[in-house]
Amino acid sequence: MLNDMISAELHEQPFPYPAAEHSSPYAPVIDQLYREEVIEARRMKPEQKFLAGEELFHYACAITLEGIRSQNPGFDETACRRELRRRLDLRERMERSP
Repeated sequence: MLNDMISAELHEQPFPYPAAEHSSPYAPVIDQLYREEVIEARRMKPEQKFLAGEELFHYACAITLEGIRSQNPGFDETACRRELRRRLDLRERMERSP
């Protein structure tokens, strides 16, 4: 019941910016897809959200690895993974610093 109310509210709410500010004719479609993803995420059980977070992390690592390979054509797979680990460690240190 509550989820249905939230879903209805999301579909009824206008965007916080005028439609004229869209930089692309596809922006309204992208906004609608995003809204649907938010609604779907709100319906997920906590354990589903937890697993989705892990999938997202692995996906982000795969994209980052591709970027590392592209930026460093001389790196072998071990060097690429070492660089990924270095970047993850750096992110972790940055989160811990005040």
